[in-house]
Amino acid sequence: MRNLFNFLIKYSYWFLFILLEVGSFALLFRFNHYQKSSFFTSSNVVAGDIYKLRGAVTSYFYLKEANEDLLDRNMLLEQQITTLKKELQDRGLDSLEVDSMKNRPLKDLYLIKANVISNSLTKADNYITLDKGSDAGIRSEMGVVDRNGIVGIIYMTTAKYSVAISLLNTKSSISCKILGSGYFGSLKWEGGDSRYAYLNDLPRHAKFSLGDTLVTSGYSTVFPAGVMVGTIDHIGNSKDGLSYQLKIRLATDFGKLSSVRVISKSSQREQTLLEGMANKQQ
Repeated sequence: MRNLFNFLIKYSYWFLFILLEVGSFALLFRFNHYQKSSFFTSSNVVAGDIYKLRGAVTSYFYLKEANEDLLDRNMLLEQQITTLKKELQDRGLDSLEVDSMKNRPLKDLYLIKANVISNSLTKADNYITLDKGSDAGIRSEMGVVDRNGIVGIIYMTTAKYSVAISLLNTKSSISCKILGSGYFGSLKWEGGDSRYAYLNDLPRHAKFSLGDTLVTSGYSTVFPAGVMVGTIDHIGNSKDGLSYQLKIRLATDFGKLSSVRVISKSSQREQTLLEGMANKQQ
């Protein structure tokens, strides 16, 4: 104990100096808006870099599984393309015209590659941080998908980073339809298990079965029609009993998110502006 006191007395001036420095910086950042803004901006940049490094390490351990999944999906797509070409030719379409279809570009869509550097699953309102921002062309209200299905919607951006509202968020509501039937409803997550969400407002006369596929309806500026969402896991009734409520097993595994794509639609701003003008006139 005596040695401790001797040490504190010996270096008391240093401890006093450090204490005064900390107090000075605290007062500086608390009562000066410019210095406070600069400090938090620098902190956000550092935090973003840390998240990016952690995301890179995490995604590395999923590379083998992701590659195996991609191989399986490529094989499935090749089989589907072969089947579709055969059906089109059986219906009388010229083989040269069929082959030319694969060279037609998607004029309205552009995919921006990004990596997940921060993700949450257990909160009521979960968000996802990406390592790309406005410098890469990302802006709010763009859809986010991964190799399995929908992930969320971009909420805000900086030059280097962006934050998306995850599908696992009580504020999220996405228009989806049952593949092959055209019946659509609103998909919402109600908390709890990250593997499931619920499709609401499906009419009583709609026809569907367990295991049917759910995709995006295309009735918004965010997602094009036909993006994979999940499959019907359970059929129930809404709280008022006037419509169905379907439990959907999501195609996306939110616990393993690493590489995603942000959907950029060239016509999105024009459509959003037009719909906004129409809503104001109502």
